[in-house]
This record gives sequence, structure tokens and C-alpha cells, in this order.
Amino acid sequence: MALGLENNGFSDALVILGAAGLVIPAFARFKISPVIGFILVGILVGPAGLGSFAGQVPWLYYITITDSEAIEPFAEFGIILLLFSIGLELSLKRLWAMRNLVFGLGAAELLGSGLLIALALALLGQNTPGAIGLGLALALSSTALILPMAGTASPVGRAAFSMLLFEDLALVPIIFALGALAPTATDTGWEGIAGVAIRGAITVVAMFVGGRFVLPRLFAQAARTKSPELFLAASLLVVIVASLATAAVGLSPIVGALLAGLIIAETEYGDEVEVMTEPFKGLALGVFLITVGMSLDLRLVAANWIGLGGAVIGVVAIKTAVTFGLLRFTGTRPGIAAEAGVLMSSPSETTLIVLGVATQAQLILPSTAAFWQTVTAIGLTLTPLLARVGQNAARRLERRLGTEDPEVASDPEGPGTVVIGFGRVGRIVADMLERHGRKYVAVEADIDATGAARRAGHPVVFGDASRAELIDRLNLGRADALILTMDDPVLSVRLTRRVRSWVPHLPIIARARDTAHAAELYRAGATDAVPETVESSLQLSEAVLVELGVAMGPVIASIHDKRDELRHIIKEAANLDREPRMRLARLAETSGQDLSEI
Repeated sequence: MALGLENNGFSDALVILGAAGLVIPAFARFKISPVIGFILVGILVGPAGLGSFAGQVPWLYYITITDSEAIEPFAEFGIILLLFSIGLELSLKRLWAMRNLVFGLGAAELLGSGLLIALALALLGQNTPGAIGLGLALALSSTALILPMAGTASPVGRAAFSMLLFEDLALVPIIFALGALAPTATDTGWEGIAGVAIRGAITVVAMFVGGRFVLPRLFAQAARTKSPELFLAASLLVVIVASLATAAVGLSPIVGALLAGLIIAETEYGDEVEVMTEPFKGLALGVFLITVGMSLDLRLVAANWIGLGGAVIGVVAIKTAVTFGLLRFTGTRPGIAAEAGVLMSSPSETTLIVLGVATQAQLILPSTAAFWQTVTAIGLTLTPLLARVGQNAARRLERRLGTEDPEVASDPEGPGTVVIGFGRVGRIVADMLERHGRKYVAVEADIDATGAARRAGHPVVFGDASRAELIDRLNLGRADALILTMDDPVLSVRLTRRVRSWVPHLPIIARARDTAHAAELYRAGATDAVPETVESSLQLSEAVLVELGVAMGPVIASIHDKRDELRHIIKEAANLDREPRMRLARLAETSGQDLSEI
């Protein structure tokens, strides 16, 4: 079947995928945030850019997007995946610990910024209901852009996340409140808010209770198939079902996605699910940013640049001042407060939703909504630049005041010793670490073994160590040591080489199948490699000598000497040439020892 010009969806999909394939590597090459690249692509190929000439130049149709509304569902799905991944980074314990920040600092920031913006608009002639609607809309900040830049572990990230989480939770009440303020609204508007709150509470409780029983069984079955595709499908199914459930009762779909991530984070599958969904999150977020760029008409901006510029500066200034003041009031260091204030200062993608609701409720005119939609798009485009400004301002402020660098203060605690593989060997290693009071975390690819270990109280996470993304998340730069116990010679060598290139000084102790494998591990960068055949031979020798009546002290000393001698020979073999078995054969000839059968 031929693909004609009428196939808008196919053409738009090709443009989006092509943009993602070009923007991410090109901007990464110059160390520029891909956020700016996606927005610029949206401006260039959107309906107000080259897409406006597609009627006169037909071939432009294939490299432009003429209907911005056609890809909006994909952009919304990108935001849902983003909130899902944020939930995976959290835990219920951590969220409960942040409750004062979320409902204290978050509420104060939203209401304080909204009130000041509304007051400024009222002084400029906007009617009171319209000023309230615009104030609340512009007080929202972009979860989709801020959290990927700030994270959730640093002091700035924690402060931003607490405020953003409250804004996401407050979105539905804001929408219903604006409906209640409409000229045609009746008292049933507040009854609608109460109904949504009750249904939402029931849905959230049902998701938490049901999720604790259903999700572990669902992911366990997917993990047993050893199929990454099925595991990914199960992950996406959970996100979609949770989002549909909250949307069905009147809450935002992003609330359901966040809750789904929180529930999965409490299971042993959180790290693996996050690794699986990471590529889709980045692509979908890129689609959203392209839609932001397409909403900008540069000709309209140029014609009204004074008014638009003044509006952007006013919103940024008010939100920065409110956030900075609140954080300083709570005792936050000046540098962190300044960086968080500037980072939170631009409007949000949800601002566009609230503006649409305010227009439908007849609180503001369509022309007014169009003006502030352009202001929002400009603000979103400037968010990466504002983040850089905030970082620079924080450094200067910290240096001037002589306080500690925020980046040093935000370093997370290391994981201790990392054990890859929790089978019979890994469990014994972990038991010895526990006996000597050493902190550790283990990674195991067998879901049944992971579940049994977690039930026994061991800190074991489910994950496939062959995936580079999972190894990245283990924070090996702060680990005390890495122990490789899995019975996979190829993977152990590959992991050793990869980790050694990242963390040059990390002790890496690896299980080896034989002396040839041990030599390969040494060549890859292992600090120590323990051949199973050598150790079994030494243990047999120890048992025989003790049974023959040799004293235990000399036996243990001779075993240690023999182990050191063999380790030295294997290391020498690893340094001679590229083929371990050839090296061992030559060493056997010169040393008079038969190493080929060890």
C-alpha cells in the first residue's frame, strides 16, 4: 500500500524519530542540554515554522509537522512515563519523611506565587476571577524539565521535588476551583471537588493495597521468562492501568503514574523496571518538548516582544523571590535557596492545561489565554538557561559567604561492598561481610533467589548485571569494593574491564572458573581473581595433610604460601601476552609445575 500525503501520523512520526536521533547526539557533542534542541526543532519544523510553507513546497511535508495536535497524546504519555520514573526513585518511607516539605513548603510556594501574580495582574486591569486563574496557572512549575536536571537526591532536587509534587497533587483541585468560579457555575462545583476527593482517596488506597499483592506476582512471572520484552510490556501495562484508574475518577493521569512508580519501588523489581523504561522516557519527553516548540510563533513573538518579555521577566522574578524567601525561612542555605528559586521560576506544561480550563470557564478571554500560552512556551524554552543561571548564582553566593559548596554537601552515601550474583558463592561472601559488620548490597538476576534473599533480610536487588544502565546506578564510584561471584566467565571479564575503566581505584575481586579465566580477569583489571579449581585443590590438600597428622599451623602456612605462589604465576601469565593458556603452558615448563589441569 502506498503512503500518500494524507498519512499525517506516519509522516509526523518519522520527523519526531529523526529529530530524536539527531538532536540528542548533536547537542550532547557540544555539552548543551537536548531540551533546547528539541524545542528548537519544534520551532523549526512546526506549523509556524517550515510547516507553514508545506502547501507551497510539497517536499517540506515530509520533514515538517503541520498538525501540532496530532502528537499531543504522545507528549502526554511522555510526561506520564517521567512521573513514573520519579516514583521509582522514591520510596514510601522517603515520601513520608518529606510530608512536611510537600504540604508545607509546596503549598506555601504555590499559593504565595499565585497570590502575588494574581495581585499584579489585578493591578494591571484583569478581573478578579481571571487574575486568580492566571495566578494559579503561572505559579505552576515544570516537573518534566526540572527534575531531570536537578534529580531528587541533592538538596536542590529535594526542595524542588517537594514543591513540584504538591503542584501535581493540586492540579485537579485547581481545575475544579476554576470551574466553580465560572460565571455560569453553581454550588455544585464544590460538591464536584468533594466527590473527586473521595473517589480519588478510595482509588489511591485500592492501588496501594492491590499493588502490594498483584505487582510482585506479575513481575515475578515476567522475570522467570527471562524475556526483557515481556518484562518491559508488564512495566508499561502497570503505568497505563494506573494512569487510567486515576483519570477515571477525575484525578490527573500523572498522579496514577507517580503512585505506580512508588508501589513498584517498594518491591525488588524497582531498579530493573527503571532501567527498562529509561529509553522510552527520554524519547517521549522529547516529543513533548517538540510540541512546546511548535506552540511558539517567532513572528508573533517578534511583533509583541516588549509585552512578552516583560511578562516572562515578571513571572520569573516573582516566583524566584517567593521560592528563595520560603527556603531561607525554613533554614536552607543561601546558595541552595537561590538555585532552587531560579530553577522553579518558569511556568509549566500544566500551565497550558489550566489556561485552557480558565478560558472554557470564561474567566479570561481567548486572546489573553493565547498571550500567556506564548509566555509559557518561552518560559519552558528558557528553563535550561535559568538552571545554569541558578547554578552560577549559587556558586557565587556560596563563595562570597564562605559556606560549603552545595555539590559537596549533596554527595549521597556509598553502597558499601557491591556483590554481583547471590547464588551459593555470593551468599557465603555476604554472610562473611555481615559477620564482620560490613555494609553491602547484592544484585541477582534470578527472581526466585532474589525473593528468598529479601525475605531472609538480605539487601538484594533484582537486576541483570549485563545491562550497563544497571551498573551505572550502583554508585560504584563510592563503593568500598566490587565482588563478582556469577558463574559466567565472559560477563565477569566484560564487567571487570568496564568498571575498571570507570573507577580506576576500586578493588575488584572476581570468581574465576580456572587459571586461564583468572589470568583474563587480571588482564581486564581485577584486583584479585580466585580460581575455583585452585581453591578446591588447596582445600583438598589441607584436609589430606591434617588427616595424615601434620600440625594445623604448618598446614595453613603452607597453603597460604602455595596460594600466593600460584596467584603470582597467574598474574605473571596475564602480563606476558594475550592468550592465557599459552602463557600458562610456558610457565609450566619453566617452573616445573603442571598447571594445565588445575
